[in-house]
Amino acid sequence: MSSGDSRQSSRTGAGSQERGPVLLVGASGRVGRLVVHHWPKSVPLLASQRRPPMRTDGFLWSPLDGPSALLDHLARIGVQPCALVMLVGVTPAPGISEAELQGNQVLAMACLAAAQTAGIQRVLLASSSAVYGVEAKGQPFAETALPAPLSPYGRAKLAMEAVAEPYRQAGLDVVSLRIGNVAGADALLHPLTAALRTSGPRTPVRIDTFADGLGPLRSYIGPQTMARVLANLSLFPSRLPEVLNLAAPGPVRMAALATATGWPCMMVPAPATAHQSITLDCSRLARLCPMVEKDSDPAAMVAQWKATLPA
Repeated sequence: MSSGDSRQSSRTGAGSQERGPVLLVGASGRVGRLVVHHWPKSVPLLASQRRPPMRTDGFLWSPLDGPSALLDHLARIGVQPCALVMLVGVTPAPGISEAELQGNQVLAMACLAAAQTAGIQRVLLASSSAVYGVEAKGQPFAETALPAPLSPYGRAKLAMEAVAEPYRQAGLDVVSLRIGNVAGADALLHPLTAALRTSGPRTPVRIDTFADGLGPLRSYIGPQTMARVLANLSLFPSRLPEVLNLAAPGPVRMAALATATGWPCMMVPAPATAHQSITLDCSRLARLCPMVEKDSDPAAMVAQWKATLPA
């Protein structure tokens, strides 16, 4: 890993503007599309994607292809990004092996190397709350909690976080964002994306019910709130913590989210293996990016998601 690249100053247009745009990698992904839709208009954005259709404010670039195309694009438009936000990643899906999930490390290293070469001083890496596991006895996980991932995805994301350390030692401001559930990209709401646009029968969503009569409690964030937080973190004037939980301040009941969609839901007994409360302590994030009560409102989260759906 080099500490720089002699091409940087001549190819990226460094110094051409006082505060450069935010480079978002993964704009065509599930979370990326939601975030880009809600990105604050006051913060310039460069949306990198690896497949068409192209956005008017986007360009094609895969970090796995190396930084040359990125450097050329930055030189052509004459900007120097202030931060790189990595939302690209390998996520769990049928047929995805644990070895394939380890591709998250490779993607992170490619993004970090590209940022270093391009002179981008801050990198926000999309990690996951899955790194914590579930054994918190119902208490929210703080960033100081010892990671104990149970799933292959959680283990892959924790391994991804580790690749950032050499780049921090070289001077990059790298933050691992342990993201909770993003409304509209999650296992509850995302499957309804296509169904909401049809007039067919509405099969009720099944929600686990526990001994107290309540359903699962989880940490969520709406895509508009997430876009605002990512923009604020990208522009934050001083060095950021190495790890940040990312979710709305208050956890939400999944039944409340389902109800807010207008889709029917059915409460069913939870299996013995189910965990009722898996939440994040986001007080550290709140000190950096103040939020309001509405950011934790299930109906507001659903409205933010629905705003991204085609009319």
